[in-house]
Amino acid sequence: MLATISRSGQSYQIDFSKPLDISISLRGDEKNPMAWYLKHPEITPVREANFVGRVKQGASVNFNNIWFNPHAHATHTECVGHITPEMQTIQQSLKTFFFKAQLISVEPEKRKQDLVITRAQISKKLKNLDAEAVIIRTLPNYIGKISMHYSHSNWPYLEKEAAEFLRDSGIKHLLIDQPSVDKEKDEGKLLAHKAFWNYPKATRFDATITELIYVPNKIEDGDYFLNLQPASFENDAAPSKPVLYKIQQA
Repeated sequence: MLATISRSGQSYQIDFSKPLDISISLRGDEKNPMAWYLKHPEITPVREANFVGRVKQGASVNFNNIWFNPHAHATHTECVGHITPEMQTIQQSLKTFFFKAQLISVEPEKRKQDLVITRAQISKKLKNLDAEAVIIRTLPNYIGKISMHYSHSNWPYLEKEAAEFLRDSGIKHLLIDQPSVDKEKDEGKLLAHKAFWNYPKATRFDATITELIYVPNKIEDGDYFLNLQPASFENDAAPSKPVLYKIQQA
């Protein structure tokens, strides 16, 4: 299922039959990733009077309620409305869904008790200057990320200057395999979020940040096309399913 895509006067071929899913599925138990001090999501059948929404218990359909928080429990894509007093939703911000992207792997630098992704590391890795999106896979990379309990873990984060570099390089969509691009406990400064969105000076309303992804080791660093599809929530963030497609010879 080959398709030809044009970007900036260049043509690329991708195979839509070979998607590389870098999202984490949401499930209703302790094996779900968790952050921001919340318990795991819940997926439970509707119960009303004598009705239980589960086929195994006599219903004609499975009919579940789902409780979760997109920032804490799932791969999610967020807009600047995450940090603004005014309501801005991901539905308002993200209008197209297919982007030239570069995947980079970075081993964060140790700084006292922190692990920091620096501007120098990003600038050294970022080769594709016409990329619209950057996917950051932190090292070491391991399958346990898909069920990690992140609260109080002081996860790796981007320094402000790294976010500024990505912004100034024209990157509109930033994806990372951590619960946040910022430090877990930063007194609400949110330096990387604000720098990437250029908030509040000249806010980039069409830029997005996607967190809690997982990129398997078998997916090599390099250039891809990214399909970024958030669920249709009128909220600052929504669960999303980022999918990469390897670029073929045109």
